[in-house]
Amino acid sequence: MQFQQLQYFVAVAETRHFTRAAERVHVAQPSLSQQIRALERELGADLFLRARGNITLTDAGEALLPLARRILADADTARHEVQELVQLRRGRVRLGATPSLCTGLLPDVLRAFHDRYPGIRLLIEEGGSHDLVRELARGALDLALVVLPLPTPAPALTTVELLREDLVVVSSPEAPAPGRGRRVIHIADLAGERLVMFRHGYDLRELTVAACRAEGFEPDFAVEGGEMDAVLGFVRAGLGVAVVPRMVATRAGRGMRVTPLARPGLHRTIALAHRSDVAPPRAARELQRMLLER
Repeated sequence: MQFQQLQYFVAVAETRHFTRAAERVHVAQPSLSQQIRALERELGADLFLRARGNITLTDAGEALLPLARRILADADTARHEVQELVQLRRGRVRLGATPSLCTGLLPDVLRAFHDRYPGIRLLIEEGGSHDLVRELARGALDLALVVLPLPTPAPALTTVELLREDLVVVSSPEAPAPGRGRRVIHIADLAGERLVMFRHGYDLRELTVAACRAEGFEPDFAVEGGEMDAVLGFVRAGLGVAVVPRMVATRAGRGMRVTPLARPGLHRTIALAHRSDVAPPRAARELQRMLLER
């Protein structure tokens, strides 16, 4: 009994027509009929009652049909499992993340993933949460690290909270300390500071500006329009202060003064997102697991 013969048998049983069955399995109708007869000879029983325009299953055919379907389903499962394993030896993961997360969270996790799965290519796209949500929706990314709440409702996405991170104020040690040198400052203390501000569409920009306005003032920008590396560089040069995630400030190392914000302070919630209607590939799911367990 051949696997291909079972495929042909199920196709005829479901279409009740030899020609339509041949079209379904992409084979010439005479070849399909020949294979069905060979299967019947091997089993020693007719599987179909053949009448002009009316194909029905015999008792033997009725008995074989659920078994054949199960065999075909098991074969598909086996093929899928093998392909899943192959995906961990070669393939790609398309991951989107905000620039601050590329600087702070991802390097260590991606290094661990690469050490474990060196054959997987990692394709990283930096962007704001709004851009990353759009790329996920159109299938250009497998996973994305986004800031909650999402800028627009995204019912087609599944999000899992990853971490909640404090924001801090960074400044150059060569410049006067913000808040008159106090160890902990309030958002209101930024009213007298010039800020180095991120570009429009950047999550941290929206969060910082909203916090300043909630305290009754408009922030004064010394420089605006940069990405994370540029903002940190401008701060080191003494152009102004910036509000950044604590993880980024810690990684920035020397040449940066870090001042915490007084409670309740500012925070951001990071989530891992993927499309709800499409399961991420195996390699992407493994990266997801490593991020959640980090």
